[in-house]
Amino acid sequence: MGATDAFPEGAAPVGATPGQPGGLLDVLGVAAVMLDADGRITLWSPQAEQLFGWTAKEALGRPAAKLLVPPEHLDLVLQLFSKVMAGGESWAGVFPVRHKDGSTRLVEFRNMRLLDERGETYALGIATDQSVLRRVERDLALSVRLVAQSPIGLAVLDTHLRFVMVNPALERINDLPADRHIGRHVREALSFLDTDVIVDRMREVLETGRPLLDQFTVGRTAADPHTDQAWSVSYYRLEDPGGRVLGLATSVVDVTEQHSAATEAARARRRLALIADASATVGTTLDVDQTAHELADVIVPELADLAAVDVLDAVLDGRRPAALAAGGPARFRALAVSAAYATDAVRAADPTGQIASYDADRLITRCVTDARPVLVAQVADDDLPHIAADAEGAALLRRAGLHSYLAVPLIARGEVLGALSLYRVRNQVPFDEDDAVLAVELASRAAVCIDNARSYQSERRTALTLQRHLMNHRPPQPTAMEIAYRYQPAQAASEVGGDWFDAIPVAGGKTALVVGDVMGSGINAAATMGQLRTTTRALADLDLDPAEVLSHLDHIAAGLDPAFATCLYAVYDPEHGRCRIAVAGHLPPVVLRAGRPPELLDLPTGAPLGVGGVPFEQTTVPLHDGDLLVLYTDGLIETRDQAIDARLDTLLTVLAEPEGDLEGLCDRLLSELRDEHGHDDVALLIARVRTDGE
Repeated sequence: MGATDAFPEGAAPVGATPGQPGGLLDVLGVAAVMLDADGRITLWSPQAEQLFGWTAKEALGRPAAKLLVPPEHLDLVLQLFSKVMAGGESWAGVFPVRHKDGSTRLVEFRNMRLLDERGETYALGIATDQSVLRRVERDLALSVRLVAQSPIGLAVLDTHLRFVMVNPALERINDLPADRHIGRHVREALSFLDTDVIVDRMREVLETGRPLLDQFTVGRTAADPHTDQAWSVSYYRLEDPGGRVLGLATSVVDVTEQHSAATEAARARRRLALIADASATVGTTLDVDQTAHELADVIVPELADLAAVDVLDAVLDGRRPAALAAGGPARFRALAVSAAYATDAVRAADPTGQIASYDADRLITRCVTDARPVLVAQVADDDLPHIAADAEGAALLRRAGLHSYLAVPLIARGEVLGALSLYRVRNQVPFDEDDAVLAVELASRAAVCIDNARSYQSERRTALTLQRHLMNHRPPQPTAMEIAYRYQPAQAASEVGGDWFDAIPVAGGKTALVVGDVMGSGINAAATMGQLRTTTRALADLDLDPAEVLSHLDHIAAGLDPAFATCLYAVYDPEHGRCRIAVAGHLPPVVLRAGRPPELLDLPTGAPLGVGGVPFEQTTVPLHDGDLLVLYTDGLIETRDQAIDARLDTLLTVLAEPEGDLEGLCDRLLSELRDEHGHDDVALLIARVRTDGE
């Protein structure tokens, strides 16, 4: 065995590090004194000099009793000395000792007899100041009690990071008994934690001496490998009074409850933020497909790695979905799929726009027939065929690593419209009931938006159908005029239906030109427009003056709902080359004459139809060969951010550019003037005078 093998690891022979402090013994100041058989001092340690005040030169060879013992205790000391020397009894206790300065001090003694190789006897006394010893004892007792009863986990490790001591609290925290700690390296004892980080922190403290406080750590113990635990850990380097590094102390506070509460609070904040985000971003348009995509996008990636929105096909057909029979199939149309990252798993969902019928064993079918969420926290292989669209989709989900699935119904106004399907692949936390509650909240908000969009689209289809039916004929081309026209409905369902135009043959080769705009929108506006248009055609056959026609229309409009409309009625007489015009609250027409700039006709505006009792005026305007008359509704020029006068100026600017083809002019006006959002209907009628009759 070599010199380095003679002592256990971490220990060293006495004297291996000369001058190195002795730790606790130095604190106690333990003195050694040896007496021969006659009671004379034969050995005197430096600590004895510090404790009693006498130097070795002054003490050696002198009787100890006379030097150190007060006279009143001399007989007692001699008796005790005789017993130790005669019978080999050890003696321990507290005895008053005289100091060189004349004072008396209480000293803790341990006395024993020694025998040398010649058979001679000696008495060895080991002593320390009683007050110092008591203080150390109290400190030690307090430390032991605190360590044993502290609710904080405490441990001491040596410089090689092996456990030297653990208290009961740490045994409970780590769920390991003390004997599974003591003597073991951190990596071995705490193998269930991320020991690389722990060891790095410990070594940093040992090397620098700077403590690391309140290091937050999350992990799972061997006894409960499925539940996260949280600890606040502090590390301190241990040194003796001389600065020699003894090892490391660590304190561990279990903060799992606080961590769980903070985690839940953060989760609640994220949920509220998600709901707020959904409120702001879902339902921005009255478009079913767009709303479905907005819902899927807001779900990913905060709540799911993959989200799909499917709506019952009957909903998109404009029909109210009938209650689905339990155990029966359901017919869906896929509207949106969104993924948090590029993955083949999206192909497991139905492609957007596709219609599919699924039997009752599909989870999405069960979701809509029961009108309840379906939660599969841990997806097994047997579940995949009931989640994916087909066998290929099930294989894709298996390869992607789908481990949790949630489907919630889209319910609006008590009716099931479809379902929202959520998938977790990379997010390793399974769906739980809280996730289901949040998904139901998001789905409910989106379902109302989808239902509104569906209703508006249905109303828009109805309004457009009525509008087209009422205006399904092409106005005839008069012999003395060339006409071109356009009608474009509003983009929003609620704004379709109020504008119309017409060109009506009148007796004597004359032509009535009409453009109007019902104040309102939707189906009712389209119906009012139809009645006014029909009445106008009937009145035109009577060859009345324009002002009389508007008076009759005003009377008729008063009984309709909506009751108000603007209208411009003009009659062109080719024989006299003039046009008589009356206006009921409508925008003025534009006249284009050869070689002259476009002109907004200055006409009496009049009151809208339906006001009642307000007379209308008519104006006669000369029209010559090649002159153009442009009639339009406000949807052509009005925008939400520009004044009407500025828009009328823009109209004149566009018309100032020459355009020989009336159809091309119609297209250019719509392209350059109409609001890109299409908030209103547009009716446009352009007539060119042709005196040659061709």
